[in-house]
Amino acid sequence: MVFLEELLTPLATSLHLPVGVVVFASLMIMGVVGHYAIYHIVRKLTTAADRTETQWDDVVLYAIFPPIQWVMWAVLGLLSLSLFSALDGIREALLRLSDTALLMLFGWLVHRLSRGVEEELLAEHRGAMTSSDRATISAVARLSRIVLWVVAGIMILQSLGVSVSGLLAFGGVGGIAVGFAAQDLLANFLGGLSIFLDRPFAVGDWIRSPDREIEGTVEDVGWRVTRIRTFDQRPLYVPNSVFSTVALENPSRMLNRRIYETIGIRYDDAGAMEPVVAEVKEMLLAHDDIDEGKTLMVNFVAFGASSLDFFIYCFTQTTDWATYHGVKQDVLIKILKIIEGHGAEVAFPTQTVLLSPPEAEAPAS
Repeated sequence: MVFLEELLTPLATSLHLPVGVVVFASLMIMGVVGHYAIYHIVRKLTTAADRTETQWDDVVLYAIFPPIQWVMWAVLGLLSLSLFSALDGIREALLRLSDTALLMLFGWLVHRLSRGVEEELLAEHRGAMTSSDRATISAVARLSRIVLWVVAGIMILQSLGVSVSGLLAFGGVGGIAVGFAAQDLLANFLGGLSIFLDRPFAVGDWIRSPDREIEGTVEDVGWRVTRIRTFDQRPLYVPNSVFSTVALENPSRMLNRRIYETIGIRYDDAGAMEPVVAEVKEMLLAHDDIDEGKTLMVNFVAFGASSLDFFIYCFTQTTDWATYHGVKQDVLIKILKIIEGHGAEVAFPTQTVLLSPPEAEAPAS
């Protein structure tokens, strides 16, 4: 700083301005130039990183870019305060806070690095990933950021001269009062924590609850509420504590979809029942979209009120909703053709009315 003052003294004399003002203006100009220089350097590095096969260099650049600019401005700000003797008290106070600023900047950098790693691991170019794996990655990333800021917060308080042990002791007593006053908030927070740890669902999953009118696609899992988009495109906000008290289904994680149908033929076609059942089972075993490794049943099961009933029970290879209905339609059409091929018909509700013959009239006496 002394060197800079000596260097700019002739310029300050020629401009008839105090040396401190000229040096301050020079530092601000250097800051603006350095700000844009860092921006262009990082931009060029990002362009070069895009040409590499790995994406981790992009993650690192994303993490360090803004913190570097703030470090530069913080250093220039402290140097500027040393130019004016009237601000010595402020400068000394800020110098004492330099450790705190360093901790905050370091926490910010690690926070951005954690978020960048999370986004990279969940990126589409890494291929398909199960929702449970996605939930694990999101849970670990969020918990790591919470731990980071808790530790950073304790260290920042200690750097400010706050007695951490006394604060923790006070927190133990005050926590009881806060716990009673914020039961719902804490219940929702702990519910969110259990979601991240147990991973019953993740963002993008279709979930439903038989106990409550909850069904839709998960859009966001927060620490207090979970946002679900219902099938009529309405947002549904569910407190996280609800998920610890209700039964929950996650159809997105099903391995197969089930086809379970009961079909009836007429009583007049009783002789065709056995060959129809046998051929339908052969058709399902040969169907490319039916999973032979799962339970597959075709059996005559009941004498109905107006039909002889048999059922089919099998599972499709796909779990996609639209594809499943295409497979089911194909199976049902083939069953209709098999029934028709044996000269039988699908029954429909009928009633038989028996009429008694008229009574003979008594002969006249």
